[in-house]
Amino acid sequence: MESMSNVPFYVLRQEIPYGGGQIVDGIVFDGLTDSFNKIHMGVCAEKTAKKMGITREDQDNYATQAYKRSQAAAKSGSFKKEIVPVKVQQRGSSLKAPVFSVSLLRRPRPNVFAGKGEIVVDLDEEVAKVNFDKLLTLKPAFQKEAGTVTAGNASKLNDGAAATVLMSADAVKKHGLQPLARIVSFSDAARDPVEFTIAPADAVPIALKRAGLTKNDIKLWEINEAFSVVALANQKLLDLDPDFLNINGGGVSLGHPIGMSGARITNTLLYNLKAGEYGCASICNGGGGASCIIIQKL
Repeated sequence: MESMSNVPFYVLRQEIPYGGGQIVDGIVFDGLTDSFNKIHMGVCAEKTAKKMGITREDQDNYATQAYKRSQAAAKSGSFKKEIVPVKVQQRGSSLKAPVFSVSLLRRPRPNVFAGKGEIVVDLDEEVAKVNFDKLLTLKPAFQKEAGTVTAGNASKLNDGAAATVLMSADAVKKHGLQPLARIVSFSDAARDPVEFTIAPADAVPIALKRAGLTKNDIKLWEINEAFSVVALANQKLLDLDPDFLNINGGGVSLGHPIGMSGARITNTLLYNLKAGEYGCASICNGGGGASCIIIQKL
């Protein structure tokens, strides 16, 4: 589970001077900063884009495709297999007057459940928010001159939760359950922290080798979209067919609650593979690392 909207702002443990002091955004400080080089991870994404020749147009086109894939999956009912509807009792206020919570220096946020009655949340809300025309005109977020990464082609800040039950073969037999899939192999890899964006390209070959498989044996791929450039760079380095990568969109179009996305991309494989097929999911992490898992649908 990840609630990015509840990440607090920090106040240094010191005497606050006359005129006020500085507060630190916990999301940026602890979640989105390369602690080795003291730069935002979006700056790392820009470095990857420049190094690999991935343009702003490439990233915007990828983001557009991600949103359209997510919208198509929502329309077809594909997400119903993996999303558990949640009933929310609204708090009785009008949506025209957003309610903000600022206690304990927590992040101010509109209360999206401020209407009347009960509603059912059964779809990732980012999917319907996109404005395709505006996406193409957004200003670079991390590099003013010749920047390529924008709020539109990067992942979004979200709250979210995902759950996956992991059991041994003995436990499955004991409880008389039918598993969705089996774990074939897994791996971790790391490189220079600035290049965390392309660390999945190091982790994937290790997992494939451990599984005794080649990339041609993998039916579906999930590479977490921390930024569009992450998916594009790893697609290029691993020479993947884009038709089988992030088939229902990803962090750009669905959201990337940073503490739960690994489970989310694995679950997407679980519900979209057919019996006997292999799927591979990989996710990068701040600090230069990446993790990878290969599963087989049963």
